[in-house]
Amino acid sequence: MSDIAIQVEDLGKLYRLGEVGTGTISHDLNRWMARIRGKEDPFARIGESNDRTKKGDSDYVWALKDVSFNVKQGEVLGIIGRNGAGKSTLLKLLSKVTQPTTGRIKVKGRIASLLEVGTGFHPELTGRENIFLNGAILGMTKNEIRSKFDEIVDFAGVERYVDTPVKRYSSGMYVRLAFAVAAFLEPEILIVDEVLAVGDAEFQKKCLGRMKDVSVNDGRTVLFVSHNMAAVKQLCTQGLVLKYGGFAFEGSALEAVNYYQSSHDTNSSFLHNGPLDQAPGNTNIRILKFDITPEHEDIISVSSGVIFELKFYNETPGINLDTTFELKNADEVVIFHRGTLLSVNHDSRRGIYTVKGKLPPNLLNAGTYYFKIIFGQDQRYALFQVDSFIQFEILNEAVDNNSSVLPGVLKPNIEFETVFQHYGNELRIGENY
Repeated sequence: MSDIAIQVEDLGKLYRLGEVGTGTISHDLNRWMARIRGKEDPFARIGESNDRTKKGDSDYVWALKDVSFNVKQGEVLGIIGRNGAGKSTLLKLLSKVTQPTTGRIKVKGRIASLLEVGTGFHPELTGRENIFLNGAILGMTKNEIRSKFDEIVDFAGVERYVDTPVKRYSSGMYVRLAFAVAAFLEPEILIVDEVLAVGDAEFQKKCLGRMKDVSVNDGRTVLFVSHNMAAVKQLCTQGLVLKYGGFAFEGSALEAVNYYQSSHDTNSSFLHNGPLDQAPGNTNIRILKFDITPEHEDIISVSSGVIFELKFYNETPGINLDTTFELKNADEVVIFHRGTLLSVNHDSRRGIYTVKGKLPPNLLNAGTYYFKIIFGQDQRYALFQVDSFIQFEILNEAVDNNSSVLPGVLKPNIEFETVFQHYGNELRIGENY
């Protein structure tokens, strides 16, 4: 189709774990001959999916397998997924850094890739020389590169060091210049991995603005990999979710983020279907349902607020029953430990209790959280408890111009007030001010 910029069909990449060699010289020679003839590895066995949480039996692993999708011209595709999902492998295949094991890729136009800090830069060359080198690699003439040179240097903010070897650049200067080269040398397709986290907040804003500009105004195609869901929603029109090296979901950017948020990896909901005595618990308590949902919006984010609802069956009547919720983050730091009394006059009843709680918007920072649930009697004796029963993720949102994930457990919306007073040279230390 004429409007398709990238077409991917049954793409797969197989890696061998452990030693690179086959074990014998003859086998290594046969593998080498197959490679130079452009044929498949004769000793490659059927591998496994790239689930790093499980130990496999094969020496081979599919970093990517059976992935197919199309990207239209001028589209901005956000590629999301957890670590090990195959995102970076996919970008390397699209950028022709490595060759696929299976499948094929059809690309219409020149590709500029920013996969790692300093990708494509020669450390001994100056910033100026690397700009011309990268432009030549993209097939541009010297005059075309010169016409964009000042814009590149100005965007990267490296005017003072443009004639300094890039090996002396900081990582921030590296990535600023690399992004500027990729974005301003007019490729038809721009591929950006999550290297923008190296830059500061102001530069991240400039990068997002530039990527949006090249897609909307120039009609170029952008592929963007990020763990920052706020940036994906802001920049991308379409979304692709990868899981364990395989295709999981494709749709609009919001739908993809929503799918990623509500996927089973986060265990953000539990519903028991079956006999009561098979529900999680013991002879005292049986957990029937636990849901984590946003109070506002469609996904759980910093500003959405969180509603958690617990439904359980109590088998013991005539006691003072209480339920405690303990929330931890991914670093096992306890955020809060708070309970509620369900009966105070030894009047608990046998049956189903529903407990609902709310966390206000702009309280918790972006990250992964876990609920521990404790069912008690007289606030002293535990009837039943379960650790890390529910896991959920809070997605990040930009604060002013900063779209990066800020440090800290909390991210409150604080109303600041600033007052400025001007004093002349007559101010003396010790005066009231």
